[in-house]
Amino acid sequence: MTPNEIADTLTELFGTSAIKVLAPGSWQIETPTFRLLVLLSEDQTWLRVLLPIMPAQQAQPFLQQFFDANFDDTQQVRYAMHQDVLWGVFQHSCASLVVEDLRDAIARLISLYEVGVNDAFSRLTETKIKEIVQASKQQGKSLEATMQNLERFYAEGLMGEMEQNPESREKVLTAWRRQLERMWNEQ
Repeated sequence: MTPNEIADTLTELFGTSAIKVLAPGSWQIETPTFRLLVLLSEDQTWLRVLLPIMPAQQAQPFLQQFFDANFDDTQQVRYAMHQDVLWGVFQHSCASLVVEDLRDAIARLISLYEVGVNDAFSRLTETKIKEIVQASKQQGKSLEATMQNLERFYAEGLMGEMEQNPESREKVLTAWRRQLERMWNEQ
């Protein structure tokens, strides 16, 4: 893929008004929701497409889930940390890169950005619930006893927000119950 083909693909995807040429072989696409960087290596043999997802501090609690996703879910793109930012990254040799693959990679990066921490949070939550189920079973507790402990933790302010109203707390506990019931027999 040549620099002209890259530029043409970016124009097709985003229009000319969103694209800024930073230097020969370097483009920045700015939309109201994200900023995408498209960079050729100095010798123009490699292409790198980068999209900042979130500050590292915000991503920190979920790093394990993000990097697990690199192995399982992200396909041709990857999560990476650099300069205190979690990035979505695509790298490819220009010699074998085709337009469809570049389009797919850009769409995948935008998808990672739009998902943000939602998938990572869900994975982390599921891991923690599994740990609670395993610990409860090792202690010989029933599902009902485990739920009673969680209710007590919420009532005492050990979990949840201190100013959480009873209705909100009940919604959270209902969600806990559904998840525990779902995973109780799996563990």
